[in-house]
Amino acid sequence: MAPGGREFAGVVATLRAAGCVFAEDEAAVLLAAARTPGELDALTRRRGSGLPLEHVVGWAEFCGTRMAVDTGVFVPRRRTEFLVRQAAALAPAGAVVVDLCCGSGAVGAALAGAVGGVELHAADLDPAAVACARRNVGPVGGRVHHGDLYRPLPAGLRGRVDVLLANAPYVPTGALGLLPPEARDHEPRVALDGGADGLDVQRRVVAEAADWLAPGGHLLIETSGRQAPDTAAACRRHGLAPRVASCPELDAVVVVAARGGHPGPGGH
Repeated sequence: MAPGGREFAGVVATLRAAGCVFAEDEAAVLLAAARTPGELDALTRRRGSGLPLEHVVGWAEFCGTRMAVDTGVFVPRRRTEFLVRQAAALAPAGAVVVDLCCGSGAVGAALAGAVGGVELHAADLDPAAVACARRNVGPVGGRVHHGDLYRPLPAGLRGRVDVLLANAPYVPTGALGLLPPEARDHEPRVALDGGADGLDVQRRVVAEAADWLAPGGHLLIETSGRQAPDTAAACRRHGLAPRVASCPELDAVVVVAARGGHPGPGGH
């Protein structure tokens, strides 16, 4: 629908009453997505009920591209764009890239779009995420595998991966109740719960990373500032050389760990 004063004002009022902080911005998105007044009402009701905006409209803006995000799939965060930028700076021409815990596949798809010519593989344990990721990864020539971390990956990738991405869950179990309701109530727990200290899945990723990385390849893990020292320590224990990169603007922290050499220049 074309934006209109009365329709826009009505949607804004409904979203504000539902507690949406960015009611004006979200109203503009809903008006753009709706084709009829009836559809606009339905979309507004769904958002007002607490469903994430990205689930309501079916996409999220990520790294300048609309990525498909199906209902019940983890919504890619703005902060994770920093993970993609860090990876793009390290990916050689024709890089072999693996995106673990891929969710919607937005991270791997964005990196493939930024670098070009990559051999992209993505994997996730959640069938709904895998189905969604195929919609984002397929158009850039990548493949999505269903299974737990490295298990579903083709054996031929072992020792060949140039860039290994992991936006694994890192919220401590005890902190899940503190998440915004959009995440707590509408995203899969498996995409959020990182165990007692938030690092259970990260440790499993790190433990096998050196076996899959090519010489000079890099593992990049999104984490938090508080958890980064422990994430980096886990990398050192498994023979990787880590550094911590951060972007205060996006409140983003990434541990970048190299196999068999210097981890490379820092980036903030």
